[in-house]
Amino acid sequence: MTDFADIVLRLGAATLIGGAIGLNRDLHGKPIGVRTLGLVGLASAIATLAVAPSTVGGNSVDATSRVIQGVLTGIGFLGAGVIFRRSIGDRVHGLTSAACVWATACLGLVCGLAAWPIVATGALLVFVLLILGGPFERLSQRWFGAHVMDAREHEAAATAQASPSRDDRQS
Repeated sequence: MTDFADIVLRLGAATLIGGAIGLNRDLHGKPIGVRTLGLVGLASAIATLAVAPSTVGGNSVDATSRVIQGVLTGIGFLGAGVIFRRSIGDRVHGLTSAACVWATACLGLVCGLAAWPIVATGALLVFVLLILGGPFERLSQRWFGAHVMDAREHEAAATAQASPSRDDRQS
């Protein structure tokens, strides 16, 4: 049976980790922030804790597995809400924020299960990616971007030569 202090620890950790991930997104001007991701972490932990075998009224491992599957399926709808495509160009925005929603839900689930080594490692890796991933991408773009762009431009030119123009097809 889980005591009150353990419940507070699990739910508090999930909320704080989610809020910290949300702070990163908020500081980068993204459409989700502290409250949204704090709630995602908290709700995921609540759902898991409610059916975890060690809690009051806890159910079987099957029930826990079904709740985890339901949370991970349902969280996709929230993640999809932060993804959008600009009307100009082919760029899609919000994928990192959507991935943060999913990662926060996963961290909330493992907080609910009190799998602390997984929580600590997962949270650390999320923050490493969020903090160092952008600078690494920009540096990689500077190093390798010219070669990739040259290949893309060459491919686009070859495709344009191979396919007839719109005016040629209408004749």
